[in-house]
Amino acid sequence: MPTLPPSKKPTLPPGLGSRRLSPSKPKIDRKAYSSDQDVRWCPGCGDYAILASVQRLMPQLDVKRENVVFISGIGCSSRFPYYMETYGMHSIHGRAPTVATGLKASRPELDVWVVTGDGDALSIGGNHLIHILRRNVNLQILLFNNQIYGLTKGQFSPTSEIGKVTKSSPFGSVSPPFNPISISLGASASFVARTADRDTKHLTQILRRAHAHQGSSFIEIYQNCNIYNDGAFFAFTEKATKPERTIYLEHGKPMLFSNGSKGIRLAGFSPVVFDLEEGHLSSEDAIVYDETSLELAEIVSRMSQQPDMPRPFGVFYREERPTYEQMLQEQVMAVTEKRGQGDLDKLLHAADTWTIS
Repeated sequence: MPTLPPSKKPTLPPGLGSRRLSPSKPKIDRKAYSSDQDVRWCPGCGDYAILASVQRLMPQLDVKRENVVFISGIGCSSRFPYYMETYGMHSIHGRAPTVATGLKASRPELDVWVVTGDGDALSIGGNHLIHILRRNVNLQILLFNNQIYGLTKGQFSPTSEIGKVTKSSPFGSVSPPFNPISISLGASASFVARTADRDTKHLTQILRRAHAHQGSSFIEIYQNCNIYNDGAFFAFTEKATKPERTIYLEHGKPMLFSNGSKGIRLAGFSPVVFDLEEGHLSSEDAIVYDETSLELAEIVSRMSQQPDMPRPFGVFYREERPTYEQMLQEQVMAVTEKRGQGDLDKLLHAADTWTIS
């Protein structure tokens, strides 16, 4: 794999909520971002749809291809960098956020994407995930959630439901599952969203919004593993059940679903489903979603754990605040201006000493 292009003088972002783009849109298509490597996922895997969506989106982002980097951990999803004709790294189990943080700290001008899975990110990588989110490193994190360990042949994962029968839980899992959206909100992520592999239009919209965000963008992507957990999310993606089982979050619009015949209102701090056709309540009684409200995002995120509630998709939360690399570069510039250029050799040979009597 080629080395990264030579380092440039760090430049700070011109302002929150925007990115420094190349001056002209490259006239290239998906093929330019497709590597010559054979894609080695099982036929029918949801990863194919996600890969295709990302490859189609990349030429539209006005970012020079030599400035794009995909970093992954370990798992089926983590083969992603091989299939992108960009720079990339297939790193260590659960440590993709760590590698990505180091890269953005040293090369803030690069456009970095982290690709991970529910096992890679929420088990061995849980600690690394929460810290990259709280630091607000300016990159995109794509978490492929299939609620199973696919690469190691079908063990239950941190997102598998209670009672899940697998090779590692033959009598059913007794562990309650993680809610990735709630975890990311609790870790102070500045952009949190959910989408699905089988809804490519919505997936592309969310990817585009995440990329435009200045800060850590966390996207949970429901991804079907047709070998070890087939149909885990079909209730939320198939035509026959989707209207009743899903609700799309849209900023400034009422929370309605079932083709507008049902809505969500708050009873105290609890979301409640109501039927508009009964005539007692109208769309004006539904929650008007505000994706800048952390409190509302936390309440709505827990709907995923309530079987009588529709599953929320879309942007749960966004906020603008300084990024980690922005604050780091400002600190370096301030110290350099005040103290002058440091002496690296002197620093490496310095030591703390103690006198013991």
